[in-house]
Amino acid sequence: MTLSRFRSGLRYAAALCIVALFMFPIFWFGLAAIKPRSALFNKDTVIWFDFVPSADSFLTVWFGPSVFSIREAMVSSIMISAGSTLLTILVSVPAAYSLSRMKFQGRQWILLGALLQRFLPPIAIIIPLYFIFSDLGLRDTHLSVTMAHACINIPIALLLMKSFFDDVSNHIDDMSFIDGATRFQSFWLIILPSVRGGVAATAVLCFIFSWTEFIVSLFLTSSIRTLPVRIALFDPGSQVSLIAATGISAIIPGFIFILWVQKHLARGLTMGALKE
Repeated sequence: MTLSRFRSGLRYAAALCIVALFMFPIFWFGLAAIKPRSALFNKDTVIWFDFVPSADSFLTVWFGPSVFSIREAMVSSIMISAGSTLLTILVSVPAAYSLSRMKFQGRQWILLGALLQRFLPPIAIIIPLYFIFSDLGLRDTHLSVTMAHACINIPIALLLMKSFFDDVSNHIDDMSFIDGATRFQSFWLIILPSVRGGVAATAVLCFIFSWTEFIVSLFLTSSIRTLPVRIALFDPGSQVSLIAATGISAIIPGFIFILWVQKHLARGLTMGALKE
């Protein structure tokens, strides 16, 4: 019993250390956002809590002059991330169901193509995307970045959703067909609700990628700026507190989205861990 409690306590301590390790940068970012300039740039010592907190950095990036404001960048990031996530789910879910349930020629080549696409970094396709959207007259629009992010996300979403559909037994389809359901009814009313956790997990991954993506957003836009690009425009030498305030503000929408889908997220992340 004593050894069991010791092991349990050791695992708990190790988990706390890992969480603290990953949370420390966020804590330090938040601390930098509320520090006055004198505490932030003190050359003699690192000031932890011996200062008067100030919300000036948050007020500046949210309600200050346009040169410092992140309001437009926040709106643009939300529109692009939500739009690309929705477009990715709408395309990848039915495609993954088809690849999981239907046998047709070239099926393996489609999966191989989706897998190979993941080996390409965004910088490798940014020049073709730039000329394509420029010729279509879509460069420097929310639609161009949304479509580009969706194109990058669809392959990984396709592979993820196929694995979730594969975890649902084919016998469920057969029983629904015996009861008179069509293929679409079986998919929409029976199979899709069974993998809603997987859909939530896939949506979170796609949203996070689009929310944090930098290269594509930088090259395809000039007047429209997403949050990662907007942060890069701050001066890292003299505007550290503004960068920190923007970074903390950028965490909030993603956190809200994860809270919104959390009841399905845990199930989606553990789908396939146990099999009959």
